[in-house]
Amino acid sequence: MSKEVDKPPWSRRLADGFARWGSFALFVVGLALLVGTLGIEDSVHVAAEDSEKEAFQVASAEVSAVRRFRFDYEVEIPAREANSGAMNVFLPLAEDTNAQRILDLKIDSPVSGKIAKESKHGNTFWHAELPADAVESFSVKISYEVERRILRAGAETGNFEDAARFLTENDRVVVGHSVLDPILKEIRSASPGANPSRRARAIYDWVVDNVEYKKTGTGWGNGDTFWACNERYGNCTDFHSLFISLARTEGIPARFEMGFPVPTDRESGEISGYHCWVEFWLPEAGWVPIDASEASKYPEKRELFYGMHPADRLHFSTGRDLRLGEKHQGRPLNYFIYPYIEIDGKRSRLEIETRFRYEDRPPVSNPLAYAEPVEPRAYASRGPTQSRGPTQSRGPTQSREPTQRKRRR
Repeated sequence: MSKEVDKPPWSRRLADGFARWGSFALFVVGLALLVGTLGIEDSVHVAAEDSEKEAFQVASAEVSAVRRFRFDYEVEIPAREANSGAMNVFLPLAEDTNAQRILDLKIDSPVSGKIAKESKHGNTFWHAELPADAVESFSVKISYEVERRILRAGAETGNFEDAARFLTENDRVVVGHSVLDPILKEIRSASPGANPSRRARAIYDWVVDNVEYKKTGTGWGNGDTFWACNERYGNCTDFHSLFISLARTEGIPARFEMGFPVPTDRESGEISGYHCWVEFWLPEAGWVPIDASEASKYPEKRELFYGMHPADRLHFSTGRDLRLGEKHQGRPLNYFIYPYIEIDGKRSRLEIETRFRYEDRPPVSNPLAYAEPVEPRAYASRGPTQSRGPTQSRGPTQSREPTQRKRRR
């Protein structure tokens, strides 16, 4: 039979100490494993964000930082019936923003007009009022020299008080309506407990994945949330109206921007029609640009169009349901990009012809010149002058040479 050897007191105390510290060490290791497990999701999300940021930086490097071009906006207004009433003509005007500078503006018209701003969002427009006996046809040509840069998130910080006006609904852009509930259920399921930044990204991804860019039949192109929810296809107005409805319902301010595409695959040419896009507001980032319809058309550029707008566009107006001053007597405009004409206080049905052209110019500014936000120029303060450079005015009886190609709207 073996006999246990008595251990000295110092040995027993050392063994007891190791036992106690060993138990504590096991507890610490277990706690670390638990915390690590709980943090996996956040770590993966951060890694995904870093990967997404790298992809965005690569995509950004492929686009020209600053671009200069000439843009012509031409309108031909036909003759009208005698004694049909006074005519009011409204044409949208591009102005300085955080992404573009209007280096020169010339308005060539046989009738005098004034430059003004609408009260809701400060959009600039040219307005001419013609008496009832002025019934002959006439043309207006507005020419711009534009410098456009890449627009990135945070170029305009803004504040909640200003952004909050983009939380309410518009005539065709509902907020908090039950038609949105099935879509929001999917979005919330894909981004449970998300903060506004992640929820906005989830909305963008849902719209890009579930709405098809196509222009068939009738009903598309009005920027109608009900249409987009039910039909799941349309053009840029339908994509972005749906995005805005979803974002505003989730408490994220989002604004509708309207302008023209300026292609980068050729140096000059005609532009067939408008393009629109969106910016939404986050407290930590300011205004964030997106273009869901372009991301749908070009899936390889999906990341590029979230948080950035290339220099491939020209901004003209912001917002929906617009009224163009006291002379505008008809219904508010759904959006404002094409000419709007009233005769005797009613919307005109004249067959107006429009033509839009651009031509690239060599850039004149260093990209660093756009490091700070640009203060919008107060066009209305220029008074009745219609040009920033010398221009020859056509007399009221002198007609313009007919263009070779015209596009009807």
